[in-house]
Amino acid sequence: MIDAKYCQLMAEYNQWMNEKLFLACETLPEAVLHQARGAFFKSIYLTLNHITYSDLAFLSRFTGQPAEVPPLGMDLFGGFNALQKEREQLDSRIVQWSMTLTPEWLAQSLTYVSKVDGVERTAPQWVLVTHLFNHQVHHRGQITTLLSQEGIDVGSTDLPFMPQFGSNGN
Repeated sequence: MIDAKYCQLMAEYNQWMNEKLFLACETLPEAVLHQARGAFFKSIYLTLNHITYSDLAFLSRFTGQPAEVPPLGMDLFGGFNALQKEREQLDSRIVQWSMTLTPEWLAQSLTYVSKVDGVERTAPQWVLVTHLFNHQVHHRGQITTLLSQEGIDVGSTDLPFMPQFGSNGN
């Protein structure tokens, strides 16, 4: 089972990587961010939107906020600037939330209905928190590939390159 310190580290990593990713995306025109590129969620923008959507869905399950999440696949923000602002707030919220986690909370099971397939699932919360962070990493990897195809390098995505582990983080 994971512990609260792992969750805090992953929340900080998530925030650091999203800052880097969004700074890289800022260099592209909105039309390029929305351009269909053959990715699972079609574009850079829609992939960023999906990560944010999923984070909101799991936080809703974990905390009750937001009370309701729209159906899967909706553009929640209508444009990059609004998405970026929400992402910054959401990352701060995830970091704060991670600091409240306890071994008892992580060990509890949670039953929810998946927005993906409508199936009711029950899993320990530590498994769902692991999924929250793993899901972010998976889709950010897709975005770094799409950005690389545009000639944009976001720099290292490795945990040991985070600023708190030395001066080599970029």
